[in-house]
Amino acid sequence: MSPAPQTPRARGESAPRAAPAPLTLPLVAAALVAAACITVSVSFRIADPDLWQNLVVGKAIWTLHGVPTTQLWTWPTLGAPDVNWTWGFSALLWPVWAHGGVFGLYAWRWITTLAAFGLLWAAARTMGARGFLPLIVMVLCSLTWRLRSQARPDTLVAVLLALTVWILETRRAGGRDRTPWLIATQWAWANVHNSYFIGFTLIGLHALDGWLAPPRRAAPVGHGAAAARGRRAGASRLFAIGLAALAISFVNPFGWRLLWQPFDFFLHHRNDPVFLSIGELRPVDWSVNWKSGLPLLFVGWPVLVGWRARRSGLDRVEFVACALFTALALNTQRFAGFYSLLAAPFVARDLDSCLARPGWLARAPGATRAALAALACVVIGLPEWSREELPLAIGLYWRNYPVAACDFMAAHDVRGRGFNQFGNAGYQLYRFWPDPGRLPFMDIHQAGTPVDRYLYAFAQQRGDAWRELDHRHRFDYAVLSGLSPPKDSLLDVLDADTTWALVFKDDVAVLFVRRGGTLDSIARGYAYRELPAGMAAIEALGAACARDSARRARVAAELEREVAGSPRHSRALIMLSNLALLENRLDDARELVEAAIALDRFRAGAHLRLGAIALEQGRPRDALREFGHERVVSGPMRGLELQTGCAYLRLGDPAGARAAYGRELRRFPDNAEARDSLAALARAGAL
Repeated sequence: MSPAPQTPRARGESAPRAAPAPLTLPLVAAALVAAACITVSVSFRIADPDLWQNLVVGKAIWTLHGVPTTQLWTWPTLGAPDVNWTWGFSALLWPVWAHGGVFGLYAWRWITTLAAFGLLWAAARTMGARGFLPLIVMVLCSLTWRLRSQARPDTLVAVLLALTVWILETRRAGGRDRTPWLIATQWAWANVHNSYFIGFTLIGLHALDGWLAPPRRAAPVGHGAAAARGRRAGASRLFAIGLAALAISFVNPFGWRLLWQPFDFFLHHRNDPVFLSIGELRPVDWSVNWKSGLPLLFVGWPVLVGWRARRSGLDRVEFVACALFTALALNTQRFAGFYSLLAAPFVARDLDSCLARPGWLARAPGATRAALAALACVVIGLPEWSREELPLAIGLYWRNYPVAACDFMAAHDVRGRGFNQFGNAGYQLYRFWPDPGRLPFMDIHQAGTPVDRYLYAFAQQRGDAWRELDHRHRFDYAVLSGLSPPKDSLLDVLDADTTWALVFKDDVAVLFVRRGGTLDSIARGYAYRELPAGMAAIEALGAACARDSARRARVAAELEREVAGSPRHSRALIMLSNLALLENRLDDARELVEAAIALDRFRAGAHLRLGAIALEQGRPRDALREFGHERVVSGPMRGLELQTGCAYLRLGDPAGARAAYGRELRRFPDNAEARDSLAALARAGAL
């Protein structure tokens, strides 16, 4: 019997997928280089403050031999019903930490990331991507993913998302039908993170695609109808699997309340002031994503969708997924990492098809193409890997955690009804759980009544909101961030309130205790008499020290106490350098600033201060070098270009000075000193 004639493909029907290229030795070698690059992408210090509460929840599950369904993590809501949508992740992570420590956390990151991108590469090959180009796409997408790759529930979600894509695309390509696995996958996803709806969305897209697929044109009579019935039967089966996955997802410690979490947030809480203050819930911040390849994905993927539609018909699944998840990621940057994972196999397939043209590269030996692909993987990663704020290293970024503040609390038995900013809650909980006298006021999930969440959000900025919140709870102590954003004024409010005593401070956190209460002895014994916590009072203190040498000596003594009280004391060293400058001790000031930079190389203003000292000592070239370092650390900063202009003048370069003064005025038009300096240069030029 002669073979059936080939029939033209209907518009909108998925293109026949070519068998993926075999795993030759050059391809395997390039894949190993890509895997190494992906591993490097997720090998930077862990700075996630949520880590510690996730660990505590896991510890509680293993200690209590069950999943807590009541609130154990904050004192105002202690004992209330609780829904912890990341409990499954916490239960898995705790043994990793307990037995492996920091290296265990990194092994978790490496294994989950490689598993996710390995599955996505397999999906791309199943979808028809051939050769080496998909490996480069995987590395590119890993650069966006890296910001979500700390030891978070997202790391496990990445594997579940990749597994879902691989199962669905293998089925769509005519391969083995593993869709029953999705029942277990979705059940696991629902018990790991509240993003489980992404999996159900993908299942629904593939099922609808099967229902909508048209019969092939020019097919033999009856064959097109039979094929359509077969596709619809497959779609019905996939719908049934989705319903089964949904049903089993109700089997969890919290029942329907766990599944309701993402919808409850979207309908009722996403506009709460406390949630609006969380960076990852805001639209994409391009200042931290422009090197990661995310802009390229946002532009390139839709372009490739359109190119593929014109060339071989619209891939409905890809089109809808691209539209939905692009909008989701642009609106809420916590989904940008998931977006890059989902985009990876589609972009790999489309780009491979787009660039698959005969030429010298296609005819080049496999080893040559493997070497070029490996080189490309490394080159595209270099800008992101070289980011100053995410240095490649194995360890924890301790500057994000209030370690020394909790040490002080433990040493001096600070307990009671405490206030905290939720960014500090995880580590405080890790140190003191289950001690009810040291539980946080608000945890990483912003647990609390609507009134408390509302007052908490505005207490950071308004004294009246803080006083109302304090009146409701009468706090005994407050653990606050040592570096509050400029718009936050709570540190200044507590500085001005004689009810409170500042008893501990370092770069990371400050600790206030209430006078006259159960902690009054600590307030009397350890209160700072001169040093404040807020920037407004610190600026006023600087002016007072310039006038009063006796007060300057008292401030210096308290700064030395701060230095002795915590290894995170770069800010105290900077303030000591200010006192040295007031006394014209330039060498001492320089040594103190250099010591501060050794502790915290991202200390804003430190290199600017070194440059100013270099100018005072007649070293303008050294000053320019320090100003260049400050630009890297701080970006545009008031006074930086003004000082740069002064350095150029000292070098006899009026053109350089003029350009620097111009940059200062463009960024800070109200800088009168820069305007006067520029005018003086103009008058000198006219003469």
